Amino acid sequence: MTPAPPRTDRGRLLLVLALATLVTVFTATVPLLRDWFDLRVYYGSIDSWVHHGGRIYDYRVPGTTYGFTYPPFAAVVMVPMALLDLHTAIAAALLLNLAALALVLRLLAGPQWRRHGWYGWALTACVLALFEPLRDTFSFGQVNLLLLALVLTDAALLATGRTRWAGIGIGLAAAIKLTPALFIGLLLVARRWRAAAVATVVALGATALAASADPDASRFYWTEALWDTNRVGRLGYVSNQSLQGILARLGEPDRAVWAAAVVLVLGVWALRARRAVAAGDWTTAFALTGLAACLVSPITWVHHLVWLLPSLAVLIRNGHPRIAGALYAVLCTSVVWLWFDDASGVDGFLGSNTYAWITLGLLLWLPVGQQSPDRRTGSRSTSTTTAAPSPAAPAISPASVQSESASSGTAAATAGGVGAAGRAAALDSSSEPTGSTRLPALNPQSSSERASSYTADPPPS
Repeated sequence: MTPAPPRTDRGRLLLVLALATLVTVFTATVPLLRDWFDLRVYYGSIDSWVHHGGRIYDYRVPGTTYGFTYPPFAAVVMVPMALLDLHTAIAAALLLNLAALALVLRLLAGPQWRRHGWYGWALTACVLALFEPLRDTFSFGQVNLLLLALVLTDAALLATGRTRWAGIGIGLAAAIKLTPALFIGLLLVARRWRAAAVATVVALGATALAASADPDASRFYWTEALWDTNRVGRLGYVSNQSLQGILARLGEPDRAVWAAAVVLVLGVWALRARRAVAAGDWTTAFALTGLAACLVSPITWVHHLVWLLPSLAVLIRNGHPRIAGALYAVLCTSVVWLWFDDASGVDGFLGSNTYAWITLGLLLWLPVGQQSPDRRTGSRSTSTTTAAPSPAAPAISPASVQSESASSGTAAATAGGVGAAGRAAALDSSSEPTGSTRLPALNPQSSSERASSYTADPPPS
């Protein structure tokens, strides 16, 4: 029998503190923390470039072969790190990632985010701390959460009809890292020509700015470094959960096979994304694009899979919290690392690519343009609006702190409100019932035998 959730603020506070303690002990002892390896790459490259006259792409983390791999504009954005010492830079990166995560959750929760309350958001934070891509993003000092926040800001602008500034976030994200450039493709598929033009101009302008700041670095990146995947890491390394990673672990080096798989995935993505846009469901369109980007990128490390968060929110919004909870639990387990030493055989093929299979499955079967059961039946309270476009109520309401379990509160906190707003902007009037959805409690596990996403050996301290 499931214990009843606490009904007093004191009981809820004690539950949150207990969960936070368990999560803290887990993250401090079980997973192999990454010692801000990526941030050390950024910091060392910028410090060498600004203070010692070095070249951006020549720096290597001591004891490794790994250096800066992003476009030159990313280095320009990171120049303020040259004013800080390493420990201050680490603290700043943590705060920026926390702020980006808060914005991402706010955008996915929708206009009624306040209804979740401190209790729902506290439970959400505890659950998110177990998510392996987020754990690695924070402990590597990675930038993907910041890019996700930029991209989802554009999704919110498009969904609510405020298209004047749409495209700026996508353009900046694409100039910092190439993977988000697929979102410009989404704007083209959606025939949002102005937003696509804005994103392209911003990306090209930022790239030109970087070229003026360091012409030699830009020339080297676009003619040499971009095409050398060995600078990033081994394609067959188990952390690479892309199509290329699957093929590399199979021992299939033929680029033509990979290119054919990429074309097929992009075809599926274009069809499904266009259908989502036609339904006014921008959250799903952006979620599908994030999935496709992870699959077609030559290298998609585990921490890059924060791009799956919008897809999980879409599942919850459309009345599939159990599926979202199950997938989320798997993505907390670090299960792919069980095949760190040997990914051969059928079990290796299936197990070492678990996260890639989840990404592919979501791309194929993520609900597009659907509504949650409560919204279809109108079983809860409804309100009708006639003004359009305007932000609509999120597709699901937060879990009630009076009657729902801890897991249902965390599930509702990531509901896809942006997509609901997009449907409101697409119609002259709409009925916006609300309801509550329950997500089963997660019980993730983690392997303690893992190494860095970049090399077969853990990075040096």
